[in-house]
Amino acid sequence: MSDLQRLLLRLSEAGIDFVLVGGYAAILHGSSALTRDIDVCAALTTENIEKLRDALRDAHPVHRLSVERPSFLDEPRPGVPLNHLYLHTDLGTLDLLSSITGVGDFERVVRDAVEVELFGHRIRAISLDDLITAKEALGRDKDLIVAKELRAIRETQNHSQGEQ
Repeated sequence: MSDLQRLLLRLSEAGIDFVLVGGYAAILHGSSALTRDIDVCAALTTENIEKLRDALRDAHPVHRLSVERPSFLDEPRPGVPLNHLYLHTDLGTLDLLSSITGVGDFERVVRDAVEVELFGHRIRAISLDDLITAKEALGRDKDLIVAKELRAIRETQNHSQGEQ
């Protein structure tokens, strides 16, 4: 099992309410894209933040976009509102987003999420349509390439369903 898989399992086992988004979700939908991190959309509530700190305590989480790289175990202080968290851990990179560009906030993302069996756990992943929308809204070359591939996957799925 890869470190990214272990990182994802920690989120699930900690009871954090999240939806898998980004490259890992694209792979679950059939993309050949490679990813080096875990991206999730989550309600960044005080409760979820504390669960996340407990789950990552021994993985030495630090804020990866800060030059000082403070420990996530210490910063931010409890009760400080957060929109996004960009962490580096001993298990890999983890980005937690409270909303997804082009789609909306956590409640909107979870509404159309699909549930998948992954490593013995039920995990929610962003829907194929929402992932395509998000990738296109980001507009970066790498995201547009993945969006094009995901559109082809959706077309193949629609064609297969039409034959049944």
